Amino acid sequence: MGMLSVSIMPVDFGRLDEEIKTIEHTGVDGIHADIMDGCFVPNITFGPDILRAVKKATSLPIHAHLMIHDPDRMLKEFADAGADWLCVHVESNVHLSRTIQHIRELDRKAAIVLNPATPLESIEYLLHDVDMVIIMTVNPGFSGQKLISSVIPKISRLREKIDNLKLPVLIGVDGGVHRDTIGELAAAGADVFVSGSEIFSDNNLEDNVKHLKEQIAALTRKKK
Repeated sequence: MGMLSVSIMPVDFGRLDEEIKTIEHTGVDGIHADIMDGCFVPNITFGPDILRAVKKATSLPIHAHLMIHDPDRMLKEFADAGADWLCVHVESNVHLSRTIQHIRELDRKAAIVLNPATPLESIEYLLHDVDMVIIMTVNPGFSGQKLISSVIPKISRLREKIDNLKLPVLIGVDGGVHRDTIGELAAAGADVFVSGSEIFSDNNLEDNVKHLKEQIAALTRKKK
């Protein structure tokens, strides 16, 4: 069954505890924390201390999406701060297999993230070692971007590879996920949908989440 994870980039960090509790009550399946260092991407968000505060406010699983250079040096800090998943970019990593091994040693779920222009061939050798591959459907760094539709065939090709290998690897999609695009993303084979700007587009967070989850459930039933 498809899962909806909310990106917390748009939240009011001055009211973090309240905002996270509100998100949890909407019925989402997870929290997606975008960690940006201003180098790998041109934006800066937050570090382990904020993630620790998020963890205290929710029982939902937390994906720490590390959009940072040399993520190995920060893996333990984010694991200790409460990340259930550690998501690392192939583009920021020199020794990706060693990074995945480090995540395993920290007893966390491992995800590889690919930017839109990065080919699947760069991570095929690691499909047996990870729990999820996240396909960026926008260029990382900013919330509210439009989906790059030319990435969708990459999702389909990855779905075919994973199914042919009979692996329990999830496919996540991050960027431009809203009610007008979630159908084609699900049809392409995505399992986990990261949405931020769509959910926070107005004050009706619960209705927005409900609508997206209903679409995911209907599309999942149709694929069976």
